Amino acid sequence: MEIMNAKQARECIERWQGDSRQSQARSLRLALESQELSLMYYEQKGNDQAVARTTTILTLLRERLRAVVSE
Repeated sequence: MEIMNAKQARECIERWQGDSRQSQARSLRLALESQELSLMYYEQKGNDQAVARTTTILTLLRERLRAVVSE
């Protein structure tokens, strides 16, 4: 599932919580990679609204990854 907004990011994080820590970390890293590529694209295009949305998604994913790794 492509994550398009903060709500979808939260839903994915919630769904992944039932997975093992290793699986969660892998899913989070893949989602982060995808969002980082999107961020670069939006920055290049000058789409400030999409940059802000993607930055919020990245923050949510990074926070969860930190929590999973530190468990």
